[in-house]
Amino acid sequence: MTTSGQLPLTETPPPRVSRRRKVLIVMTLVLLLPPAALFAVLMQRQHVYDTNLRRVQQVFPEEWDRPAKAAGTAQNWLVVGADKRPGESGFQRSDSLMIAHIPADRRRIFVIGIPRDSYVTIPGHGRDKINAAYAYGGPRLLIQTVEKLATVRIDHFAALDFEGFVEMSKALGGVDVYVARQVYDPANKITWPQGNVHLEGERALLFVRQRYGLPGGDFDRIKRQQAFLRAVAQKVVSKGMLTNPFALDEFLQALTRSLSVDSGVDMKTLRSLALELRDVRGDDLRSATYPVAGTDTVKGASIVRLDAKEGAKLTDALRNDTLERYFADRGGLNESSFVR
Repeated sequence: MTTSGQLPLTETPPPRVSRRRKVLIVMTLVLLLPPAALFAVLMQRQHVYDTNLRRVQQVFPEEWDRPAKAAGTAQNWLVVGADKRPGESGFQRSDSLMIAHIPADRRRIFVIGIPRDSYVTIPGHGRDKINAAYAYGGPRLLIQTVEKLATVRIDHFAALDFEGFVEMSKALGGVDVYVARQVYDPANKITWPQGNVHLEGERALLFVRQRYGLPGGDFDRIKRQQAFLRAVAQKVVSKGMLTNPFALDEFLQALTRSLSVDSGVDMKTLRSLALELRDVRGDDLRSATYPVAGTDTVKGASIVRLDAKEGAKLTDALRNDTLERYFADRGGLNESSFVR
């Protein structure tokens, strides 16, 4: 006892940490820190990608003049490919025009190509080729024209500068498509041999933009563009790309620098959509061309006449989110394994 009559204080030894527990703690840190660091990096890069995106204001028509939204949570995006970004000076027409339909179940993506020479009614401008709407009134008039044509509501708009195809293909190390038969491009003096063709850089741009020398003209070009996008999608979701953060970052940088979107889209929107579509692979990208009745000439210019009756059935399936059933019953999907 001490002089005060109290028992002497003794230090309680710290609880002994077993070797097994130490190992578990270390393993937990090893497992948790990389994802945490990766998440921090992704958040930082998201800001960069978001800054790269160019947002176009007031692209949608007045609400009273628009079709009803598609069934459920299905989305329709109007995707445009052109030489210039929206708002840049100079005469500009859309070189490529597609409706990308994302079903509510997020199991597929349907891409419906609209021939750029489709002869349609452009509000305020009478009858003309559909790509002229872009020149007359930019994205707003183009969306209004497509919504009038298809009576389908467009939820989002995206325009891709064709030069972006060059940088994206470089970031991916190129993509491969199968050409069914040898084709010569007289405008660019290049021959595409039969078989697998590797597309990277300027070759990718020349491939998707070729029009002359193709048996089906603009119709074959639509198929080429869809085949290229499918090949890109397959490469992006491949194991090699998803496990290579540097290559993925380079691709996303090239994509977002070339992309213009409506003001309601940001990287949070795109990230959420990407998570919803995480199980979609390149083969789940189904492509088709808007039903065509034939070609014609108006005032010396070649035009495409759309099939109003079949087009109405297609757009009804778009509105009701029943494209899977529509194509199963009626066919019409573009061949995914090869192009001309």
